[in-house]
Amino acid sequence: MNHKKNFFTTFMKLAGSYWTSKNCLIIWAETVLLIVLTVMQIKLAVYITQWNAALFDAIEQRSMAGVKSQAVILILIFIGSITIATVHLIVKRRLLIGWRTWLTEKVISKWIQQGRHYQITFLSPSDHDNPDGRIAEDIRIATEDAIALSHSLFYCLLMLASFSQILWGISGKVVFEFGNVLIPVMGYLVWISISYSICASILGWWMGKPMTSATHTRQTREADFRHNLIDIQNNSQAIALIRGETNEQERLLDSFRAIIGSYAEQTSAWIRIQLFTSGYSVASMALPILVASPRYIAGAISLGMLIQSVQAFQHMVSALSWPVDNMAQIAKWRTSVERVLGLMDALDHLEHDISPLNSRQIRVNEANVSALTFNNVRLEDLKGEKLSIVFNGEIKAGEHVLISDQANNGPKLFKAIAGLWPWGSGQIEVPSGQSTFFMPPKPYLPAKSLFDAICYPKPKAAFDQAEVEKKLEQVGQKALINQLNQVDAWEDVLSNEQQQYLGVVRALLHRPQWLFIQEALDSLPPNDEEKMLKLLARELPHAGVLTITHQPSAQAFHQRKLKI
Repeated sequence: MNHKKNFFTTFMKLAGSYWTSKNCLIIWAETVLLIVLTVMQIKLAVYITQWNAALFDAIEQRSMAGVKSQAVILILIFIGSITIATVHLIVKRRLLIGWRTWLTEKVISKWIQQGRHYQITFLSPSDHDNPDGRIAEDIRIATEDAIALSHSLFYCLLMLASFSQILWGISGKVVFEFGNVLIPVMGYLVWISISYSICASILGWWMGKPMTSATHTRQTREADFRHNLIDIQNNSQAIALIRGETNEQERLLDSFRAIIGSYAEQTSAWIRIQLFTSGYSVASMALPILVASPRYIAGAISLGMLIQSVQAFQHMVSALSWPVDNMAQIAKWRTSVERVLGLMDALDHLEHDISPLNSRQIRVNEANVSALTFNNVRLEDLKGEKLSIVFNGEIKAGEHVLISDQANNGPKLFKAIAGLWPWGSGQIEVPSGQSTFFMPPKPYLPAKSLFDAICYPKPKAAFDQAEVEKKLEQVGQKALINQLNQVDAWEDVLSNEQQQYLGVVRALLHRPQWLFIQEALDSLPPNDEEKMLKLLARELPHAGVLTITHQPSAQAFHQRKLKI
């Protein structure tokens, strides 16, 4: 999908269904209330110009009673303004956080389901890289700025309609003389404000045009830098052990230099906008008085009407200048929306890859069979290039099979069984109702209590603590029992060997009927790996086990080899 060509349609298809979601009645009530409060703000702004006119007329007439009367009215305006502004802010922010919450849940549910968050990493990085930034920051901008921009546009349209009527009435009829030709013009202040705003908008658009691309580049570079920092943090132990700090410093500085380059590009675009807005603000301050004062000098309007016409002129110009005033915000908003749409497009592409209508994929089905069966299975890469020959066969329950993998396709086969590698052809049949468990080279240990981390992904309530302690003793990690209730970043605190021992404990607790070991014991001494394999065989006697390992001593544990 080319979301750039159908930008607004695509965005509303993605995010607009918020107004038809399950809480649509509350959402529409808040939206209507926001509209009503905006109309009240405009009515108040119009009334304030009328109040100004009455005040300056009273001053011009030197009427103390009139000034006192306007002072009382000012108190009412003050109370009304505060009330409307406060309620407006509350309703607007409820709508903002509600829309952001809904869209965040929608994107996360699509990204974090069925391994999509993992599969998307194999796609060429471009419009979907740094999903963390797109979900955390770009969704916030896409929703908050959409409401802010929509509200300000609606406000300006109302302001334009309201104050053009006032300005038209105050302008009256002015006759312009060109030689012997007299040309009467009604509402000349309205036409001057429109002409001024159009010229300023065209000039402002041209001056601010480079801001869109500069903002997109800047946000991308910032996201890349943040991603590199997270990457180093996640791999800090490996970097420290191998003394890779110099390399990482240079990589970070290169990434930051890219930010500096994009910052300079954005600064150049900002300078163009600043040159325009500075001159524009000065001209907008002086022009209304200059064009309205002749009628006051001629005695056609009072001082109050002059002040009112100046304010109405400024309100009209402000309303007509909405595109210019919001150019930078529009650029930032559109960039963030495109980044969110890019992530969703990539996820849609993955959905197509695994769709039942797509014949070029490995199908994994639960079947009423007693063995893990491979029917004409061939692994391919994302471009359709063959990674393995076609293979057929079956692995019976309780059988231990060593994967012989010269081309490093064994892990891809495990991913295919798990449904994470659909690229290829053929069919894999998994015995129906039988549990599977995958042991990766390094188990994921969330930063919770050690008890929680070991039980993951099940809650710790699923296991008795005495059982967990027994398993820790069995793998030779009795020293960790005292830390079961301690919360820490276990991936950083524990050594690779300790983490792999915990992977064995986790497998023993979950008691799967099919166990897939991918180099999950390779950090252990050969004797300990053999002990762990024997422990798994003893505790899980009926489990089928497939193993990928580089340890020769593990061969004796397996009945046969499967070559890929």
